[in-house]
Amino acid sequence: MLRYSTAGESHGKALLALVDGFPAGVTIDSQIIDAELRRRQGGYGRGGRQRIETDTVDILSGIWKQTSLGSPIALQVINKDYKLERLEDLTRPRPGHGDLTGAIKYLGPIRGILERASARETTVRVAAGALARQLLREFGIEVLGYVVELGGIACEVPDATLDEKRRLRDASDIYSLDPARDPEIKKLIDETGKAGDTLGGVVETVVEGLPFGLGTHAQWDLKLDGRIAQAVMAVQAIKGVEIGLGFEAARRRGSQVHDPIHFDATKRETHTLGFERPSNNAGGLEAGMTNGQPLVVRAAKKPISTLRKSLDSVNLTTLEPEAAQYERSDVCAVSAASVIVENVIAFEVARALVEKFGNDSLVEMKARYDLFQKMARER
Repeated sequence: MLRYSTAGESHGKALLALVDGFPAGVTIDSQIIDAELRRRQGGYGRGGRQRIETDTVDILSGIWKQTSLGSPIALQVINKDYKLERLEDLTRPRPGHGDLTGAIKYLGPIRGILERASARETTVRVAAGALARQLLREFGIEVLGYVVELGGIACEVPDATLDEKRRLRDASDIYSLDPARDPEIKKLIDETGKAGDTLGGVVETVVEGLPFGLGTHAQWDLKLDGRIAQAVMAVQAIKGVEIGLGFEAARRRGSQVHDPIHFDATKRETHTLGFERPSNNAGGLEAGMTNGQPLVVRAAKKPISTLRKSLDSVNLTTLEPEAAQYERSDVCAVSAASVIVENVIAFEVARALVEKFGNDSLVEMKARYDLFQKMARER
């Protein structure tokens, strides 16, 4: 129903996202999308490309007088650093990239692989997610992403409201909720860059305001946890995904893992229908469906593969050992990854929302949402 696809190369003319199945009647503010694109370009440790580009979205179709029409929405971000036709091919593949594997698979140049495999493609995935968030907000659903670990340094996640967490994140140069750690982490990034190396980290996304029943238990490929895991793992350089306790759940006894169920009649009219949990170890998902609690997802991002201190490689022309080739790159893009993961999760949640409540128009969706909440309270 609601889906998107992307097109474009890192140094091509533009990047495109085509969003299909977006409901009619949603007010769309392109400045909200542009704000997410700016955040994606920020964060300490980014490289020279971010000083060239000033990413903004052009909405080419599907909108009339700032309102969605229900027809496909085309999003475009122009590349200022367009130079694809002038670039030479690489001969020494970079370990950790798709250079060697892609060149062999497609029997062609490395350039054709790296231009599309580049994380630059996530620009329009962020744009699609920022579009979807404007639908989610109509239902009181809010999404927040931030860094919880960078280069092995853990950042505190305070027990605070989403708005308080957002203020903390926006005060941090690395997009964590622990701005006091910024100087230590920035020093580490600087030292790593001088050494010609790169850093990875862990990012977390929280989604609040979710109703019961997004996703389903009925088929393996429709379970929301599986779909979220796929969307997040498909982000460049992500090597692991956890929901709720994640791997920690395997180390505990069941009594220390599963979230007790309580009922509070004073909250019957809220999205939780009055069902409360003293903990959220499940991360808001049980049996592939939202359970009214906040969705909590973490992702592990590996260090960037392009190193100034190059690793061993092979020259594909001579088949002789040589150092891997270097292309302009970041020292650390964990902050950017938090923005990307946040927005791809937002899109998956929006997909599940329209599957539950329809996607012809916002007014019909809201009527179905209200009816479902009423029927759930009366069941």
